[in-house]
Amino acid sequence: MATERVTERDDGVTAERTVERNGGDRVVVERGGGGAGTIVAVIIGLVLVAIVAWFLMNMNQQNAIETDAVTEAAGSVGEAAENVGEAAQRAVPAG
Repeated sequence: MATERVTERDDGVTAERTVERNGGDRVVVERGGGGAGTIVAVIIGLVLVAIVAWFLMNMNQQNAIETDAVTEAAGSVGEAAENVGEAAQRAVPAG
């Protein structure tokens, strides 16, 4: 006659259920996790997304600063060219 013995343990994180059957000399062990690994993976994923977003925003800000600097420099060159043209016109007498 086959006998069956069931042992269950739960430590709050992992649940384990062991079924021992005599007659067929077969042992079945079922284990289930508490899901802590999933929570850690989600937190790590959110941190990675935040870091990537920060780098992208920082890169965009750097590009805007660089564009403003180039625009300002081009304006200064344009003003300097106007000043040179005016000075040249004053240096050459009309007539």
